[in-house]
Amino acid sequence: MSIDILLIEDDERLAGLTRQYLEQNGLTVEVESRGDRALTSFERSRPRLVLLDWMLPGKDGLSICRELRDVYAGPILMLTARDTDIDEVVGLEAGADDYVTKPADPMVLLARIRGLLRRFDNASQQRKAQSDIVLGGLKVSNSAQQVWLDGEQIPMTTQEFQLLYVLAKNAGTVLSREALFRETRGIDYDGLDRSIDGRVSRLRKKLGDNAESPQRIKTVWGKGYLLVPDAWGESP
Repeated sequence: MSIDILLIEDDERLAGLTRQYLEQNGLTVEVESRGDRALTSFERSRPRLVLLDWMLPGKDGLSICRELRDVYAGPILMLTARDTDIDEVVGLEAGADDYVTKPADPMVLLARIRGLLRRFDNASQQRKAQSDIVLGGLKVSNSAQQVWLDGEQIPMTTQEFQLLYVLAKNAGTVLSREALFRETRGIDYDGLDRSIDGRVSRLRKKLGDNAESPQRIKTVWGKGYLLVPDAWGESP
């Protein structure tokens, strides 16, 4: 089963009206009312976009957003009654792509959804048109969103894959944390987030790099990270 929108909203009346309006405009919608069932509903429905309320029973929207980002590269639109700048920043840093304050004008909400779907669909088509990256025994397939090392497929989260792809695409070039954050998240780096460092550490472990003295993904102190192009052995 695949749908356009997974709406995670506990306000039954609002969810019903939103679903009705979106379906009248040609989108398929599934509604989930509890935060602790959100990931199960996501796995079942495989939506093109997640429309996510902030305050939910069972689990809050920010936690759901962070968990989704480990398995989902598609658009997430936060829908919330909070309207301060700091709340918007927190939502975007958790992995959301856009933010709409309730009560949202239905036409504005529809325009935001269509804009996100269009942008992500275009990006997906561009990824499919790009060739795979092969560096010795390392193969990074952007079209398949998969990684192989010496012929063995290496499991990756969506965010780990995105980071590895950017590093491999720029193999031999030092990339700053700011550049990596912007390339993988689409927003500017705030100077505080250390998620890139954690992902690099996990990539090294998965790709057989030495944690104490890495030879494949090196830290260039004061500058950023470098994927070494000739450190991956021979092509299988």
